[in-house]
Amino acid sequence: MGKELTQSEIDERVAILKRFRSLLEEQRNKFRDYLLVLEQQEGKIASEDGEAMTVHADLESQILKNIAGLQKVIVPMQSMYNSVSKDVAPEDNAAVLRVQKDLASIQQQVLAQNERNQALLREHIVQVRTQLNNLLINNPYRGKRSIYAEKITTGNMVAIEA
Repeated sequence: MGKELTQSEIDERVAILKRFRSLLEEQRNKFRDYLLVLEQQEGKIASEDGEAMTVHADLESQILKNIAGLQKVIVPMQSMYNSVSKDVAPEDNAAVLRVQKDLASIQQQVLAQNERNQALLREHIVQVRTQLNNLLINNPYRGKRSIYAEKITTGNMVAIEA
């Protein structure tokens, strides 16, 4: 290299590397949690447990907010890391690349699980709509205003006595 790095520059680069790697590991763990929630949600969809599906959807929303917040920190850290990565030891770069590869793999698993859950939900919605349509078609009171709407015939004469 053209210039020698001072100890403070080396320490700064090492700190950037460590922080970037820890952020990536934290994001990987969040995605693992998200994947676990999605897998559990698949079981709740299959068992048609509506309340549990709602709880899982709320939990999923919280995890996604955490991931989005973490991503806002990772993007600038990655640009800082990219600017100093050429001066970092190869084994440290390899550790970061390994974490990035794990993260990409987990993201693919999350996407696949999310697709399965969406397909199950679409199927469940179709079944519920079919059940509702069957109830509407087979309703014995369909077309009547009330159960007492049938005409009952009685006498025509009224007797009035004074």
